[in-house]
Amino acid sequence: MLPTPCHVIGDVHLGVATLDSERALLRLLRDIPAQARSVVIMGDLFDFWFAWRYAMPRIGFRVLAALADLHDAGIPVLWIGGNHDCWGGEALQRETGARYTLDPWRGPIGAWDTLLAHGDGLREVEDAPYRRLRTVLRHPWSNAAFSWLHPDLASRIAMQSSKTSRKGRARDGGAGLLAVATAALTATDGPRLVLHGHSHVPTLVHAGAGVYGNAGAWYLDHQYLVIEDARISRRQWDDSGEHVVLDVVERPS
Repeated sequence: MLPTPCHVIGDVHLGVATLDSERALLRLLRDIPAQARSVVIMGDLFDFWFAWRYAMPRIGFRVLAALADLHDAGIPVLWIGGNHDCWGGEALQRETGARYTLDPWRGPIGAWDTLLAHGDGLREVEDAPYRRLRTVLRHPWSNAAFSWLHPDLASRIAMQSSKTSRKGRARDGGAGLLAVATAALTATDGPRLVLHGHSHVPTLVHAGAGVYGNAGAWYLDHQYLVIEDARISRRQWDDSGEHVVLDVVERPS
């Protein structure tokens, strides 16, 4: 179980995010001990991450340190791996203290029965080719071969190849993931809250018998979600450090 209030952050894409976006995220993370009791990262915190045996990417070092500080302060961090930061979750978990998983996560966040998944590969028809590619990219043999490349060269290759999957927002406006979530929220034994990332489309709506949310892409608009027992709000961090409430959805009775 994750306690509330819970801050949900998605698709930061450190490595291509601006320095201002990274600084804003650091300010948000440093404010969390006074505002929240848990944190969820919905994947793609990095535009690329790989855990070599003796090397560590320098990108996002301060953000990882801030997550470790949250863990040390007793604030649990749940990290749902995305399609850009799926290689080396064990190292991320060890260094930050976050709970890292590539599998969908279901459990209570406060009073909400929640299902979390990054969102890559969930659309049945449209994502079929990607699911086949993902099987290859995440295979232990592929990881072993990639690990033999020098980190500078490997990172350059990965950053170039990731351009198409990080540009802007989903062409379907997030409709595909909303449909996937609605099906789960309509099921008899389904959750009452489904959260995704991946589409980069900020969303907070009633769907099925519950609520669907997507924090959007921090690197595009500095939005995030706050889960409380009675409601969920979609918020935006502005340049003054204020938390602007954009939308609120009450928990269905």
